[in-house]
Amino acid sequence: MIKRNLRSIAALLTPSRALVSNLLTAFEAILRNKMRSGLTSLGIVFGVASVISMLAIGRGAQQEILDQMKLLGTNNIIITPIIEQEEGDVDETSDKTKSEKKKFSPGLNLLDAKSILETVPDIEAVSPEIVLETVAIRQGLKRSTKLVGIDSTFFIPSEFPLDQGSYFSAIHLDRSLPVAIIGHGIKAKFFTREDPIGKQIKCGKLWLTVIGVMKERNVTKQNIQHLGLRDYNFDIYAPVNTVLLRYKNRALVTRRDIQNAARDGNNNDGEEEQKKAVNYHQLDRLVVRVANTEQIRPLAEVISRMLQRRHNGVIDFSVTVPEELLKQEQRTKEIFNIVLGAIASISLIVGGIGIMNIMLASVMERTKEIGIRRAVGATRSDITMQFLSEATTISVTGGIVGIILGFTISFVIEYTAGIQTIVSFLSIIISFAISITIGIAFGYFPAKKAADQDVILSLRYE
Repeated sequence: MIKRNLRSIAALLTPSRALVSNLLTAFEAILRNKMRSGLTSLGIVFGVASVISMLAIGRGAQQEILDQMKLLGTNNIIITPIIEQEEGDVDETSDKTKSEKKKFSPGLNLLDAKSILETVPDIEAVSPEIVLETVAIRQGLKRSTKLVGIDSTFFIPSEFPLDQGSYFSAIHLDRSLPVAIIGHGIKAKFFTREDPIGKQIKCGKLWLTVIGVMKERNVTKQNIQHLGLRDYNFDIYAPVNTVLLRYKNRALVTRRDIQNAARDGNNNDGEEEQKKAVNYHQLDRLVVRVANTEQIRPLAEVISRMLQRRHNGVIDFSVTVPEELLKQEQRTKEIFNIVLGAIASISLIVGGIGIMNIMLASVMERTKEIGIRRAVGATRSDITMQFLSEATTISVTGGIVGIILGFTISFVIEYTAGIQTIVSFLSIIISFAISITIGIAFGYFPAKKAADQDVILSLRYE
């Protein structure tokens, strides 16, 4: 009984011993030809490194698009005013053209926001914004900043979390109180060693009481320029009614506006005066948050037609869907990344062809060795496994070195070119699997050719 068990164990161990022996023989052959094996694996090294670095660039571009979508909002429609310009040819009928009455437009205003919210379905919120360039002053320090007039719908806790204090309440908004929520950069500039809550900061001509501080938001310069965003860390937020009542309301005609118009009308110096367009829009931006993202495009068209009617047919506004613009950019980058990945994959195929060529040459050089091994008892499968192991080992070693090189190239690209790169675990697995597959696929034919050689002819080979 014991002998029978030992025999069965020996029978199980025999294939594993043969496999280990074939692997050791393959490693010895590689070590005898280090230079040739190293040069053979270069194709795999650069191929894997290229694939990993290209996938890292593509993943970084995808993450950048997702970050931009998060900044702009995936379900937002952005409405911005257009300051109407007067243009046309100067001819004899210019006097008649000037005498014609232009259509009046009230501009983008709070009533538009209210009308959109009450009339258009599937709207979660409509957030108006007024942006004024101003200077913040406190304790002998000053800094140019932006005063942003908003209402309670502007702050989404997931996108604009507070570090300290509280958001605007209904009392702050209804009573137009002089309060403010400051960005993290404003706090670092003016309140370095004290708690800003309850303190005052002069913003333009008015002292505002700080009731909240925003958490720091990382917005790159590229996103600021490309997406038209502000550096939120240096913004000062106040209730929209406070800004309209205590600072500036462009929808109102003031005595100063009448005096400026009269002075311009009396200016008859005989020279052509270039008229500057006057910003008559009450709001600088209107963000419409949609409940169902699939309805963004039809809702944007409905809002556009609605505003056109409210503005008496004057197109003095622009309706933008950021998600569609970013998705279009994402599709372009995906196509670009596919092309780069395909080009990088070609080097892997070239590396596989190099492995096949070297292994075929190795079979010719070691014909007598193959004959001797066959003569002393090695089977065809042993010979096949030996040469297949050599090809796979070269390919796997090149894959490992290529992965390390791919990491290095990705880091260098991100550090020098400023392009975000993300090396994912999936890209490493894919590259490593491809290197093993290439070693097996391109190494099988030389291994099969070596195993099929005639033993007598191999022993006679010189």
